[in-house]
Amino acid sequence: MLYLHDVWVNWFEGEENGYSVCHFHEWRRGEDVIELLDQVPLLIVEPDLFDYIENHLAELPEALLSDIHKKAYLRKNHERIQLEYCFVVTDGMGILAVDTIGYSIPLRKSRLIPRQEQLAYEMIANNKPEKYKYNQEVAKKEHNILSPAPELMFGLTRRERQLKQLMFMALEQLYHSKSTPEIRYWYTEWSPHKYHDIQKMEFEEIWTCLYEEVKLGWNEKHMTLCENLIKGQPFFEKMWESECNPKVN
Repeated sequence: MLYLHDVWVNWFEGEENGYSVCHFHEWRRGEDVIELLDQVPLLIVEPDLFDYIENHLAELPEALLSDIHKKAYLRKNHERIQLEYCFVVTDGMGILAVDTIGYSIPLRKSRLIPRQEQLAYEMIANNKPEKYKYNQEVAKKEHNILSPAPELMFGLTRRERQLKQLMFMALEQLYHSKSTPEIRYWYTEWSPHKYHDIQKMEFEEIWTCLYEEVKLGWNEKHMTLCENLIKGQPFFEKMWESECNPKVN
């Protein structure tokens, strides 16, 4: 088995979509908690399994878990702490560190720093991928407003992705209110030139039009809509504050 040593990781917990596991250039000094893996197994897998691990929170193959069981160590305060199921996985194109924190699903995921990514790619250059059996039915993923499709997030910064997901959460809450006057108000705010047409539309039609128009891209207009949608909702406001005024050391 191949091993990497002295690997810096920045765990993103409970993220089912790879776009939410930030690359090194988006790590936040003073806010993110960076850890050092003293030793970690390096696995080469086929692209479909890599995608399954990167973009799902689903059961990992039993054989994979068995292969890496208690073979990784975290270095903390001069101590070497054994980890139950932790590994770095790559298909030769993408690469990801994973820690299950003792479970059988990839609960924590991290990107690697560029130098360590390059080292891993060099180490696997002459190796063939391991073949592990997994539930391919689970791999057929359907995206929704709370788990947006990758194409809706491509090209956005970490802050923009977070705020866009916050906007989607607020819109999803609005959908469940089933309030036609409220949805008319928000669509008019977004597209004031459509005011007269909006007054003739019913809830589902307005909702669909609004969602289809706001789901693409991210700009100041999206920012304004998001900020206004979340007003008076402490949980959402706290998320907004943490993104718009991040801690900097």
